[in-house]
Amino acid sequence: QLQASGGGLVQAGGSLRLSCAASGRTFSSYAVGWFRQAPGKEREFVAAINWSGGSANYADSVKGRFTISRDNAKNTVYLQMISLKPEDTAVYYCAAGPYSSYDWAYNYWGQGTQVTVSS
Repeated sequence: QLQASGGGLVQAGGSLRLSCAASGRTFSSYAVGWFRQAPGKEREFVAAINWSGGSANYADSVKGRFTISRDNAKNTVYLQMISLKPEDTAVYYCAAGPYSSYDWAYNYWGQGTQVTVSS
């Protein structure tokens, strides 16, 4: 199971750190991706990190502002978000599976956490 948390309401230019906590001994063998879905829009890729944390990939829209990291000892993946923009407003989901930017590749999904950025 995956549990996403850390969302909230923040002003433009602010920061948030999302967490994705997992249960189970095999978490460290999976890549983890973050995706988001804004109202009326399709779910989109945000960032992904491989099983070891040695590789990461970002959507162009968040490069330089978001950083994904993981602590396998804590079974947790983080998404540090800075310089937030109103267009970052969405429900953010974490997912575990193979290292990919495609949501259909992931096997396990968390419940989502709302991020709202006010202008």
